[in-house]
Amino acid sequence: MGFSQALSGLSAASTDLNVISNNISNSETVGFKSSTTEFADVYADAEVGLGTSVSGVVQNFESGSLTTTDNDLDLAVSGDGFFVFNDGTTTTYSRDGQLTLSSDGYLENAAGAKLVGASGVIQIPSSGLQASATTEVDATLNLDSSSDAITSTFDATDATSYSYSTSATVYDSLGNSHSMTLYFAKSDDTNTWNVYTAIDGNTVTDDDGNAVSQEVAFDTSGLLTSGATATYSYDPDNGAAEMSIELDLTGTTQFGNDFELSSSSQDGYTSGSLTGFTIDSSGNVVASYSNDQTQIIDQIVLATFNNEQGLKAVGDNSWTATTESGVALLGTAGTGQLGSIESGVTEDSNVDLTTELVNLIIAQRNFQANSQSVKTQSEVLQQAVSLGS
Repeated sequence: MGFSQALSGLSAASTDLNVISNNISNSETVGFKSSTTEFADVYADAEVGLGTSVSGVVQNFESGSLTTTDNDLDLAVSGDGFFVFNDGTTTTYSRDGQLTLSSDGYLENAAGAKLVGASGVIQIPSSGLQASATTEVDATLNLDSSSDAITSTFDATDATSYSYSTSATVYDSLGNSHSMTLYFAKSDDTNTWNVYTAIDGNTVTDDDGNAVSQEVAFDTSGLLTSGATATYSYDPDNGAAEMSIELDLTGTTQFGNDFELSSSSQDGYTSGSLTGFTIDSSGNVVASYSNDQTQIIDQIVLATFNNEQGLKAVGDNSWTATTESGVALLGTAGTGQLGSIESGVTEDSNVDLTTELVNLIIAQRNFQANSQSVKTQSEVLQQAVSLGS
């Protein structure tokens, strides 16, 4: 008798029930991807089919909804891409970005695998940010064209020897702050000014002891034509390296308005301790320090595959690459087909619970129908045996 067809149906229906039950049990699992059972008929050159078989279990890699959390270390990919993790021996890929910060500064998932960045596994440094000496000061001003020319020799202590002054804070290689003052004196030459510099009250001089003058010139429209940049050297005499600062006055004008400092900036800073870090949409891990500086520590990498269906599920919301999936194609968030990284959110399971419950009813009826087929085959066989006795 043809028990094989009914038994194959029972086996296939049982597999389908297992897949659906697994989907339902993971309906609240972050980053989980649902699966679907695919069936194929079996003929083997027979006129009547020999039943059915499970041709494969296919995963659905569509994105789940994003849910906001109160944890900045919860990450999600909005779009395509997998987070890359490494536990020291195996590289895995996941859509689950629930992270914790280990005692030694690594970003880890629940399985203890470390998040991978462009420079390898990402580690938040516990050390502070060392001081950086000022190398450039940028200032944009307006110098009043109606100012009187200065004919006396420059002397920082004599306010009549210059027209205007403004100050900025600069830093040496040890992080010590210094006051850098710029003095502007209108020259006898039309549309020309001399700029003098003093640091900590000490006028910057040349080898002969004369005050260093930076001559800036303007055209008849009041726009700067020459002398925008100059470099000044200063020895703070406190154990720090000699300072070399470029003064850039690009954008400075000479209009018939009051003297005005429009903008001023410099690139130095004192040392600072780590106060925290954030992760932006491009995956940059940005550290913040007590000296108001920020620094990119690393950048999270994302992976895609030519054949996602070829990935092997290994548990803990993770997959590994196989020959069928192809090698991981790594990139950074927001480039190519890769999605952006959202901080403070998690990706929900993409299981549609209502659909799965309906599928469960269908799979149950399929299993019951195949059970009934076995029962009927058994009764027919008993009848045949009775006829022969």
